[in-house]
Amino acid sequence: MGNYNNTVEESTDPGAVLRNGREILLQGFNWESHKYDWWRNLEKKVPDIAKSGFTSVWLPPASNSFSPEGYLPQNLYSLNSSYGSQQLLKALLQKLKQCKVRAMADIVINHRIGTTQGHGGLYNRYDGIPLAWDEHAVTSCTGGLGNRSTGDNFHGVPNIDHSQHFVRKDIIGWLQWLRSVGFQDFRFDFARGYLAKYVKEYIEGAKPLFSVGEYWDSCNYNGYGLDYNQDSHRQRIINWIDATGQLSTAFDFTTKGILQEAVKGQFWRLRDPQGKPPGVMGWWPSRAVTFIDNHDTGSTQGYAYILTHPGIPTVFYDHFYDWGDSIHEQIVKLMDVRRRQGIHSRSSVRILEAQNNLYSAIIGENVSMKIGDGSWCPTGREWTLATCGQRYAVWQKQ
Repeated sequence: MGNYNNTVEESTDPGAVLRNGREILLQGFNWESHKYDWWRNLEKKVPDIAKSGFTSVWLPPASNSFSPEGYLPQNLYSLNSSYGSQQLLKALLQKLKQCKVRAMADIVINHRIGTTQGHGGLYNRYDGIPLAWDEHAVTSCTGGLGNRSTGDNFHGVPNIDHSQHFVRKDIIGWLQWLRSVGFQDFRFDFARGYLAKYVKEYIEGAKPLFSVGEYWDSCNYNGYGLDYNQDSHRQRIINWIDATGQLSTAFDFTTKGILQEAVKGQFWRLRDPQGKPPGVMGWWPSRAVTFIDNHDTGSTQGYAYILTHPGIPTVFYDHFYDWGDSIHEQIVKLMDVRRRQGIHSRSSVRILEAQNNLYSAIIGENVSMKIGDGSWCPTGREWTLATCGQRYAVWQKQ
């Protein structure tokens, strides 16, 4: 099978990865991973991750945190966490580098747990640890002496005031340090919490090879369930990407929400009124990081969709490693077709059917696929079956 990872990740040009458009990401953890000596566990899997063709692995937050999952950080410069020691993390990063898979750091900078009480008796100072900020680093709406937040609040904890120059300078310094430790890519957690222009500044300052933002927004619902038209939802994500100077991609929550309903026998949802895919993928595929619901039991249909379509697909750890060999093999085969047939983030899509029980499309010149119970196959003798499974099939041209 060979290792697909070409020389793009050797480049130090942050734009090269986006231009190439041949990423396949692995979310390399779940909510329980902190219980399982995680850095050591992942290190053993790196050769398989590389061989399967993943270009980047999203790792859980590596910094010291109040909660074991890592999303309540305190001392950002301490890389001892419930996932393992700094030494074990460095061994994992080294192994990823050897196998030419990039490491994606989970960047949690919307909020930070204080060490000492300050203004108003709240724990809104950071004395005694690196980045020893005072209350001016904390937004006034979460008990600090900084400015009001430039985004949504993450409630119950001090939110960082990114409008302060000293804060941004310190964050850029920390991000540059993470790059030097061996992280090449960034995932920005809770990106609704602060302005996208700051994400732009952070990317320009630390020069990750690839970035993705978690701009989570709930889809549009009516009294009967999910709206067919999610244009305003995807537009909000696109506006965020635009405001990062187009430097970041974003998770395609629109596609995820629609796909979740579509696989229940509503495949008509997968074609918008213009005949395009209905998520961010349909409007700006080179910046759309596609994924399926972590709990999705129809996962193979979901992967048959995102791994054959434009955008930047993400595979969830549990689906790949914990749901049995059959699903693992099916995902590997779909990834294989994507790579061999040269499907990339900007590939064209021609949607042929989008009915209750059937969706079919031709992607690029050489791949066609169907999901759902309905029967369909491409016309023409040049098509051969590439891979198939429960309620999906993929064909390729010889």
